[in-house]
Amino acid sequence: MHSQSSRRPNRRSALKTMVAAASAPLFVSPRVFGNNAPSNTITLGHIGVGIHGVQRNLNGFLNQSDCRPVVVCDVMKSRAIEACRLVNEHFDDTCCDVTYDFREVLSRDDVDAVVISTPDHWHVPMSLMALEAGKHTFCEKPTLTIREGQELVAAVKRSGKVFGTGLEDRSVTEYFRIAELVRNGVIGTLQHIEVGLPVKPVFPIEQPAPVPDDLDFNLWIGPAPMRAYTPKLTTAQCWRQIRDFSGGSLTDWGSHLIDTAQVANFSENTTPISVTGEGQIPENAINSVPHTFDLGYTYANGVTMHVKSDVPSIRLEGSDGWIGNRGWCGELTASDPKFLEARFDPGLSRIWPQPRIEHRDFLDALKSGDSTMYDAESLHRLSTVMHLGSIAMELNRPLRWNPQAESFDDADANALRSRPRRDWS
Repeated sequence: MHSQSSRRPNRRSALKTMVAAASAPLFVSPRVFGNNAPSNTITLGHIGVGIHGVQRNLNGFLNQSDCRPVVVCDVMKSRAIEACRLVNEHFDDTCCDVTYDFREVLSRDDVDAVVISTPDHWHVPMSLMALEAGKHTFCEKPTLTIREGQELVAAVKRSGKVFGTGLEDRSVTEYFRIAELVRNGVIGTLQHIEVGLPVKPVFPIEQPAPVPDDLDFNLWIGPAPMRAYTPKLTTAQCWRQIRDFSGGSLTDWGSHLIDTAQVANFSENTTPISVTGEGQIPENAINSVPHTFDLGYTYANGVTMHVKSDVPSIRLEGSDGWIGNRGWCGELTASDPKFLEARFDPGLSRIWPQPRIEHRDFLDALKSGDSTMYDAESLHRLSTVMHLGSIAMELNRPLRWNPQAESFDDADANALRSRPRRDWS
């Protein structure tokens, strides 16, 4: 597959050439040039530069002064070329390369970390390959299956590399504040959580069409089962409603609001112990995951959670009152407005300090060696909560779950913890 990276030297080799040609020493203390010296710059390879990959992640990292994308990649050539143009325009040079096969990104020795912004079915397989290649990894949420989450956690531990999740909620003031107030007992003992997730579009069945010249369709499908190309298949809202690629609104929006519920309940590293659920899959549509749903969860501490199709919303109910919001980043409301005025001594608060945005958090972790605010374990446990609901809906019966053993009390449910992967190579 053609790559512009083969036509000119990469950034690191160019820097080495300049150093060799000069009489300067091979190592210069960062104190000479400051924190943004080339030796302190983290080099990135961006894989997947669609709408979210550019607007959220590429722009998010471009806003940080101590990193630089050196290569961008997408199976849609026009997207990769446009993302490369944006990077070069940002730095006013031509040092960013473009490729259409993510394996070329992983093979480069001038890439310190990769940023994966692909459809969900590629998140873990691509992360596993990146970690195996020795790359620190920043990857979008969620996982596709419970087994994939287990594989990811194990791979990160083996690699010794930093893993960060492309999820912002713990750094968003409204959601951090909700968790902070609840964990510090403002509403008394937490008893129940209500979560609303938006209803996504229904896509009518389409007839197969020729694959555009711009698209490597085999690589887009990747480990998922092969299917015919249709015109809307690769658009973000369409593939999210197809089971082979994603879990619909439950795993997309659920990654945001259910995470706040998990944190508020001190459950960020565990899961519920039981689940019930029902969902409706549209007829005569491309959609193959529930379009609307109603789920009930119970945690080991007795807290219950109700997740349903609604506007994005969360409400946490305790023995002394409630707190929550409606709409993404909506204004906080409470049964007693004075709840919202509570302040806590940082040394006594029962939650960590509010993290910085996920891109900054990832870069800081690379430099400090600390964990990111969403490490592999956090992503796995959060995704598992949503997968439990999907499996309960698919089997249409209540299920018991053991968070320690990561298994159901139901053989059919256990079989749905994993899926086969297609040989796409």
